[in-house]
Amino acid sequence: MSTGLSDNEIIGKVLNGDQQAYASLVERYQNYVFTLAMRFIKSREDAEEVAQDIFIKAYRSLADFRGASKFSTWLYTIVNTTCITFLRKKKLDTYSLDQEKVFEVADSQDSGFRANLVEQKSRNTMVNEAIALLGADDAEIITLFYKAEQTLEEIGKILGLDPKTAKVRLHRARVRLKEKMETHFAEEVKDLN
Repeated sequence: MSTGLSDNEIIGKVLNGDQQAYASLVERYQNYVFTLAMRFIKSREDAEEVAQDIFIKAYRSLADFRGASKFSTWLYTIVNTTCITFLRKKKLDTYSLDQEKVFEVADSQDSGFRANLVEQKSRNTMVNEAIALLGADDAEIITLFYKAEQTLEEIGKILGLDPKTAKVRLHRARVRLKEKMETHFAEEVKDLN
């Protein structure tokens, strides 16, 4: 059901009464939302339930989307607040954004286009383990930039930072990630070069 329409074009269709067009947005962002939900919620079943709730909330609030940022940025805010609300209601422990298992779940969702799955998973696992060694703030900004593909402006909006501050934090997080990789994965890093 994937269409060549942009997010804003699909949203326009939905707001003009084509409710079926919303399925395209769900299809486009279901892995993104589920992966983010798994960062907060350890149980796969609960994360799936919360992901469904997120899409329902997004649908109901679609008229509030102004297009000032990417749809994925707006959706991230809904993911964040819905997951935190769920955890408060369930009184469960929250999990750090740098939890390794989250990235393993994301990695296991193979798109079928990987040339060498074993090598790719090995690299991803190494990077994810290095990210897990970072502090929560560093892991969050690295994840938003590289995994969620957010721009510095979008990261600034999500984290309540000036984009220049987000850029500085991202740079510092990259330096710390490089140090962790060189310290803990020296042989693997050498093989990559």
